[in-house]
Order: sequence, then C-alpha cells, then structure tokens
Amino acid sequence: MTAVTAPRAVTPALLDQDWRSVGKWGGLCGLAIVLVSLIGMPVGLDSRTLVEGRLSLGYLALVWLPVVFGYVVSKRVVLEGVETPDPGLRDVVAGLCCGIVAGLGPALLILGLDNWNLRKPLVNWSPKLLELLTYDRGIGYGVAAWIITCAVLAALGSMLHVVPASVRRFVSYAVMGALLLSVLESAIVDLSEGFGLESLTDAIYAKRGGLTVTSTIILGVVIGGLSLLTKGRVKSATNRYRQMEGAERQRTSIVLFIVVAAVCVVLPMFLGTIMNELLANVGLFLLLALGLNIVVGLAGILDLGYVAFFAVGGYTTAVLTSSQSPWFHPEWHFGIVLLAVVVMAAITGLVIGAPVIRMRGDYLAIVTLGFGEIIRLLFLSDWLKPYFGGAQGITNVPPVDFGFALVKGTDPRSVFYLVLAFCALAIYVSWRLQASRLGRAWMAIREDEQVAEAMGINTVNTKLMAFVVGAILASFSGAILAAKVGSIFPNSFMILVSIIILVVVIVGGMGNIVGVLVGSVVLIGVLGGPRQPGLLQEFQSFKLLIYGALLVFMMLKRPEGLVPSARRSQELHQEEYLQDAWLKGEDHDQEEAEAQAEAVAHAPAGVEGEGDPS
Repeated sequence: MTAVTAPRAVTPALLDQDWRSVGKWGGLCGLAIVLVSLIGMPVGLDSRTLVEGRLSLGYLALVWLPVVFGYVVSKRVVLEGVETPDPGLRDVVAGLCCGIVAGLGPALLILGLDNWNLRKPLVNWSPKLLELLTYDRGIGYGVAAWIITCAVLAALGSMLHVVPASVRRFVSYAVMGALLLSVLESAIVDLSEGFGLESLTDAIYAKRGGLTVTSTIILGVVIGGLSLLTKGRVKSATNRYRQMEGAERQRTSIVLFIVVAAVCVVLPMFLGTIMNELLANVGLFLLLALGLNIVVGLAGILDLGYVAFFAVGGYTTAVLTSSQSPWFHPEWHFGIVLLAVVVMAAITGLVIGAPVIRMRGDYLAIVTLGFGEIIRLLFLSDWLKPYFGGAQGITNVPPVDFGFALVKGTDPRSVFYLVLAFCALAIYVSWRLQASRLGRAWMAIREDEQVAEAMGINTVNTKLMAFVVGAILASFSGAILAAKVGSIFPNSFMILVSIIILVVVIVGGMGNIVGVLVGSVVLIGVLGGPRQPGLLQEFQSFKLLIYGALLVFMMLKRPEGLVPSARRSQELHQEEYLQDAWLKGEDHDQEEAEAQAEAVAHAPAGVEGEGDPS
C-alpha cells in the first residue's frame, strides 16, 4: 500500500510571464517619464536638494515612477477559489523586464534631444534637460544609465511583494520618512530656531540644503525601527477610541481637544514669520473648506461657485471699515462689521440657492459656477465701480483692533490666532450640526433626495439652510482676508479658488471634519493655494497639474478621501458591503441546511416528520 502525497505547487518558470502586461506597464512608465520631463519638472525642481550630492527633487520626480510601476506589474489579483502562487523570483523578473522597457522612454528622449530641435512646439525641449538626463556625461552614458536605473528601480518595486511584511514596512517607512524630513527642511529649521536646537539641524542638514548622506541613513534606520516597534498600536488605539461610549468617550475627547488646542496655541510662538504666514493661509482655506464641507460633504450639493460667498465677506468688510471706500465708508469696528457680514452672506446664500435648489448633479454645478463668476464680474465691472472700486478694488482696510491686541498683516502670528479662533468656531458648529436633526436631514438628502422627501423632510428649506451656513463660514474667511491684506480686489476671487477648496474637501474626506483638516494641511500647507506659496515653493508652476492628477487618482482609487467618515465610505462602497452581506448570508444558509440535515440523519425513525405542517 503506497502513501498518497499531496501534489506540490509547481513553481512557474521565470520567463513564463504575461508579456503583454509587462510591455503595457513598461510602456506607460516610459511614457510617464517622458511627459514629466517635457513639462519641465526635472529642470524646474532640480535646484531643490534632498540628499546632498545624491538626489534632488528634479530627479525624484522621475525615479519614483519605475518603483511604482514595478510594484504594479508584479501585483497579482487574488480570486476566491483560485490558487495563486506565492510571490517569488518570477515577480522580480517581471519588474526587471518592465523597467527595461520603461528605460527606453528616457533613452529615446535623450536621442531625440541630441538630434532634433523641437523647442518651438515643446518649450522644455532644451539643452538643460539633455544635460540633466545624461548626468552631463555624454549620450551613451545617459542612455545606458536610464535603462539600468529603471530596470533596478522597477525590480526593487516588485521585490516589495517578495520580502516579508516586516521588511517591507521597515523599508517603506525609512525611505518615506527620510524624504519627508528633507522636503520639510524649511519648517524643521524654523521650528528648531524657535526651540534653540540649531545644532541638531546643523548636524542633520547640509549647508547648501538637503540631508547629508550619513543623516539620511541614520534617520531612515531610526524611522524604520520605530515603525516596527509601533506596528498596529496606532490602529488599535484608534479602534479603542471608536469603540468608547458615554462618559469614557467624552473624557477622551476632551483630553484630545485640550492637547490639540495647546499645540495650536503654543506652537506659533516658536515659529518664524514665514511659517506663521503659512499657517495663517492654511487656516483661511480650512475655514473655507469647513463651509464647503457642509454644502458638499453633508448635503451633497455640488457648489462650484463657493468663492462668491468668500468675495461677499471680503467686500462687505472693506466697504464698512475702509476710509477709501468709494461710496459708503462708515469705518465701523470689525466686531460690528461681522454682524453685517453674516447678514449679507445669508442673503447671498438665499439669493444664489433659491433659483438652483431644484437642480441636481451636473446642472447644479454649472449654474453655481455661473453665479460665482457673475459675482466676481459684478465687482469688477464699471457699472458698480462707484460702489466697489472696480478693478482698483478697495484699499486702506484697517487692521482688527481688539483694544488689547492689534491684528494686522505684518504680524502673521496675530493673524493666525484670529483665524484659529474662527476655525475653532466653525469646527464646533460643524460638529454640532453633523449630529443634529438638520445634519441628519442633510445626509438623507445626500444619499437619496426623493426618499428623504418621501420621509417628510422639507428638502427645499433644508438645502437652503446648507447654502446659508456654508455662505456664512466662507464670508468669515473673506472678512479676515480683507483685514489681513489691507485691501480687496476682484482678482482675489477667481473661480480657481472654488475648485481648489473642492479638491481639499474631496482629498481630505467629504463629510468628515478631521478629513477636511488633513486635506487643508497636506494640500495648502505643502503645495500652497492659488497664489499663496506652500512649503514646496518649487512646485508653484506645477501646482494645478498636481491638483488635477491627485483629484483623478482619488476619484478612481479612494473616492472617500484620506480620512473618510464611516457613513460616507458605506455610501461610496455600497456594492461591496452588499456583496459581503450576501456572501455571509449564503454561508449562514448553507450552515443551517447542513445542521438540519445532520439532525434529521441522527433522529429516531418517525420523529423527523412530527413537526411538518404538511
């Protein structure tokens, strides 16, 4: 009698690849490298050093692409009931081949730059780009270097599937942490000066900018080690907080609020002028985003003309406080003006909301977009120039005088504290409304307006309330902007402002206050606003391109945002939740049928039919 052994899984041959997939992803990667090169990113960002003598932001804009595409080409789709081979050397070979194909893109670009002059249709087709791609070492060296570099990087990206999870976590956190510290160099240096830690930053950063090679290695190892030590703890702490109820959750929330408030109050005292200016800009856009989050995130009203309320707040403040107001200049105090700002914003919200309240979807977006432009053009027109100054705007807007403190644009720290107070008010109002009857009515309309109306919700009044509340919060931001800048102009309220605020809400997480906060810090703090610089000032020319690419990526891969609300996630992934529920229900029915059959099989004769109604 011979023993029956289980069949072994046959390891596929190294060259048994899906060559069509390898060629497709490799070609896309090569095309992406060429496009990034021709839009001017490598040359424009090359002045920013990340690692001294080794890596600049310009080269980083290119070399991260092969890593990502190598990871994607070797990623396998796991199907239920279908055996999937374990990741191995075959995946590394797939990434290597993908990288070789991708390297042909910059190689052909180098040859094209050397042989043809296409600078008239392609303005970035320049000798500077050729010098950067060839490392200033000749055509042959540049072609070979890019093919080898792309192949190695793509293979490293595919190896992330092969190595153990702990190694993958260590490497990912080490690389991303070191890059983040190099990117945030200006903020860290500014903070170290406030705390008197200049010696530490002098040891970490080179004199001409960027991390030193030694500090990069040390910081990478430290960050990677900490990621292994703290693995799962942040997630478990978050889950514990979500599971808290009653008094325990209230106490924890109060402690967290006190900690965050203390950081927001104390931190600006140790920051310089530039960083406080940056925080003030982030706060202004956060205030706008919190208002739009009520309109779009809670009520589901796609408003592309939100900048109109921003303009109303700014012009109302300028007219009522400035001595240079062309028609009416009472020069009221800022506190009194705020009451007028609230009234004007509410009236504007009703005027804009009433005609469009019956519209939905794309029609609503187009009409609100038109209203936003109408408001700006009215302030710009010669018809209203005697009242609002036309293209010259209104100047000499006085700073905010509280008696004990004067808030003016030349003191960004005081502006930040003023913005912080309004943001705290907006967060509190949003939090209370979200859990109120009105907030639940907004969310019901967002999910299904017809069902909400059938349940007795007055959809017209409820949607108008969303417009009014969002308009008031946006007008506060406009009022602060007028006092901060000291003047107001129509060009400050371009339609681009509405689009960027919408991107902030979508990327951060619609319907979630924390998500909006994260979106404002990440986008406005790092990239900057329409005209306001961020930490990465080198991205000023590519800001809109990055916003667009990020918005497309989020819509396709993570529509719920970086920090989504649980309710919004269920709405956007309803089919997945229903599928999971259906599978669980099927398994439950099957188990119940098997249990019933087993009970019948073991029952005495004649007993199985006793309870049968038939």
